[in-house]
Amino acid sequence: MYRLLLALLLLLTKPLTCAEVTLGIDRFFAEKFSDSLKAKRVGLITNQTGVNRQLRSTIDLFFEHQGTFTLTAIFSPEHGLNGIGRSSEEMEGGKNQPQTLRGVPIYSLHGKTRRPTAEMLKKVDLLVYDIQEIGCRSYTYASTLFYAMEEAAKRKIPVIVLDRPNPLGGLIVDGPMLEDKWRSFLGYINVPYCHGMTIGELARFFNGEYRIGCHLQVVAMRGWGREMTFKETGLPWLPTSPYIPESDTPFYYASTGILGATGLVNIGIGYTLPFKVVGAPWIKGGLFAEKLNAQKLPGVTFVPFSYRPFYGLYKDQDCDGIKIVITSAKIYKPLAVQYLLIGILKSLYPKQFEKRLQQLTAVERTSFCKVNGTEQILKIMEEQRYIGWKMASYDEGKRELFLEKRKKYLLY
Repeated sequence: MYRLLLALLLLLTKPLTCAEVTLGIDRFFAEKFSDSLKAKRVGLITNQTGVNRQLRSTIDLFFEHQGTFTLTAIFSPEHGLNGIGRSSEEMEGGKNQPQTLRGVPIYSLHGKTRRPTAEMLKKVDLLVYDIQEIGCRSYTYASTLFYAMEEAAKRKIPVIVLDRPNPLGGLIVDGPMLEDKWRSFLGYINVPYCHGMTIGELARFFNGEYRIGCHLQVVAMRGWGREMTFKETGLPWLPTSPYIPESDTPFYYASTGILGATGLVNIGIGYTLPFKVVGAPWIKGGLFAEKLNAQKLPGVTFVPFSYRPFYGLYKDQDCDGIKIVITSAKIYKPLAVQYLLIGILKSLYPKQFEKRLQQLTAVERTSFCKVNGTEQILKIMEEQRYIGWKMASYDEGKRELFLEKRKKYLLY
């Protein structure tokens, strides 16, 4: 009996191992999907996140496998080929990144040109996309793919997407839908702010729902499940951009990024915890945390936190506020957190809140609406008193309809 109990105890206390997830890039060459490149001139859309499970660069793998095909163009998204550019910084070739790599031209798709032009595609018979996404509509890597698919469809150029995990998993669907009026590079397709789809699934959704007519192939992952966070995949994480350093940062980007766009509070940009803290010199962290925790949001707690930003908003000023601590990523609702943060700030600090809203420029207001996908969130903030839950529940019915619509495009 003792041995049986000991064996059961060891089994129950044995550390859980991560799943073995095989990326699209790993399957592409190992399982001969790359045969579709035979005799083709290939354009590769990628950046520093394009690596296989062993952290070998997708670019290096394409150079290594040349012979039956030729790599003739490389395209980079926002933040550049090496991911060093800050938000909205133009990454023109020759200025912030090299113009060529081993004789192959590098074209920036984040500058004056955000779509591959006829000249860029002149020597391309097929496009391959391999970039790590973060699962939020406002993150522009997906828009870069959608723009490329549209341009490729015009010229009958096939597109292959090498699929990667959604770091938020495939179950979180939260936030407003996108109204056509606010369609932009910050949100190009009508999905919730957190859509719960991989980049390959999004490409299928875009191609089908918007009738693009792109000859699209998605090389799916093997072993990925919708309930998985990135950490649970066992895959290595590379920062997708300067302020997304860790695999859990996307959860926090979805929780404070829209709030940060108001310029009301510091959200950790300029400190060591981007998107994970909310603070200002005029906030009382203990009271803020108390009011937030009283809302009993699932999967999260808020702790008082003080810090001093190195740069950016409130640089070198002592900020009091809160740190967001996610206790269960499986039931966490990032946009509910985001809008409750905004609502509690308005209730506790109405003077600072109203003053900042009045100071928003036309450009800032437009950008805020583009990121949300609607102007209704801003209207609620300006016109109503108790706003948190009203914003969190906005478009709830449309999200339910989306869940049905997306089913036919899911791969996992």
